[in-house]
Amino acid sequence: MIVALALPAWAGDRPGAISGYVRDASGIPQMGAVVEVAGSAARTLTVFTDGAGFYSATNLLPGFYSVKVSAASFLPALREKIGLHPGSSVHVNITLNTLLNAMRAAPLRGTADDDDWKWTLRSVANRPVLRVFGDPAATAEQQGHDLKASLSFLAGSAAGGYGSGSDMSTGFSLERSIFSVDRVGLSGNVGYGDGLPAAVLRAIYSHRLPDGCGPSMAITMRRFAPSDPNLHNAALQALALSAGDDFTVGDVLELKFGSELQTIQFLGHVTAFRPFGSVDLHVSPNTVVEYDYATSLPSTRAEKGFDSAPADLSEADPRVSMANFTTRLERAHHQEVNVSRRIGKNSLQVAVFSDRVADTALTGTGDVTAAGGFLLPDIYSGTFTYAGDTLDSRGMRVVLERKFASDLTATLDYAYGGVLDLSKPDVDLQEARQWITTQRRHALAAKLSGTFPGSRTHWIASYRWINGSALTPVDMFNASPGQSDPFLNVFIRQPIPTLGFLPAHMEALVDLRNLLAQGYVPVMGQDGQTVYLVQAARSVRGGVTITF
Repeated sequence: MIVALALPAWAGDRPGAISGYVRDASGIPQMGAVVEVAGSAARTLTVFTDGAGFYSATNLLPGFYSVKVSAASFLPALREKIGLHPGSSVHVNITLNTLLNAMRAAPLRGTADDDDWKWTLRSVANRPVLRVFGDPAATAEQQGHDLKASLSFLAGSAAGGYGSGSDMSTGFSLERSIFSVDRVGLSGNVGYGDGLPAAVLRAIYSHRLPDGCGPSMAITMRRFAPSDPNLHNAALQALALSAGDDFTVGDVLELKFGSELQTIQFLGHVTAFRPFGSVDLHVSPNTVVEYDYATSLPSTRAEKGFDSAPADLSEADPRVSMANFTTRLERAHHQEVNVSRRIGKNSLQVAVFSDRVADTALTGTGDVTAAGGFLLPDIYSGTFTYAGDTLDSRGMRVVLERKFASDLTATLDYAYGGVLDLSKPDVDLQEARQWITTQRRHALAAKLSGTFPGSRTHWIASYRWINGSALTPVDMFNASPGQSDPFLNVFIRQPIPTLGFLPAHMEALVDLRNLLAQGYVPVMGQDGQTVYLVQAARSVRGGVTITF
């Protein structure tokens, strides 16, 4: 408590301001609305809107604020956790709704997507958490959507081994805001194509309490189709129940924590408990010290714009392999301490981490079957999952991000740590596990991302180099802006013109991973032919997404 009370004095004392417009759902300005601006120190400033619906609260100390707007004949509106930096001005527009408007199920068209890059931490529950370096005004605008929905159609498997998803799939998501403090959502993915269908369905509920806490709960059901006759039509079925919460202490300490309980039915019954959590200490408006604990790999869906989550089944747990026709469940423990600092248009992060992954689910490519009881083939992509050994590693990471313009960002990422690799070349696949050991590797990644102003094409291009062969990536739990898939990757999201009366916008998606097919480690397959173990198999995917 002493630290929490003393640290705010470090952040500077230059006052800031919060202003904006108050309108109804039709865009008509609301004069005389009561606007209450509340800070964390239990102090509330009350102002009123003028004839144009404009309000302004000035001389505010740096910190986090809530804005509550009340007006006759309208439901109260609330915007929370609005970050205010020293000497800055934040613009927050408020839309008031009547009870009838709040109950309508018709989609409301929101503002265009904000592609401004933010420093992001992704939790194991696949929920992106905005960091201190985000744009507070943009965040407040995004919270104003009452109803968001999307539909996507994708072709091409993710080539991630067993459970990668079908050749073709349909994804959907629906999220509804209730009185600005509650959110309910339903999302899923259904695969189809040459094989039997696979599906993921997820329902989530979150609530924002007056004290700033944000508890949430979710239930996820998954089904992966049987992939080989030798598995006797055994489909993987999983049910997961997750819960999480977050709150702040004195505007300088932010805590996020939760857990997921998984029960899996596949060649037997397996149960897994996956906790996660992080503690962020805001030393200054531009510096954050964080401790992070995770038990699942991070997802890149939020960065790429796959808001039809889950975009494909490979980005959803559980990660399983097989040995002697017995299920092996990957169990991971990741701990990390990092320091992030923004210096002008540059952002720097330095991190040290410790990883331990038991029964690592490795990816391979080639023609195999499950006849030996140690492989899980994916019939859609020609890849398979192989039960690897335990990865025990400690390492470090340095990330430098430079924002050249609002539509161009460059990132450099250096990491040093352990990977799994074969200590003996040209071994039989069935005996490869005994030759898999943890070895030290260097990795260097460069990533460019941006948006072409004229066509509004959003793109990400990255290349990740490693100084030797490896079966797993260096720093596989990297959730910083420097995170990228191994080797050469290209992602493109192109808006497609639609008819003006449609309350939606369409985008074409192209996702190319390991385009040059690098990093393939040869081993001898069951029939004497060469197959490969890889960090990431080459995959080409594309499709269309429709957002309402």
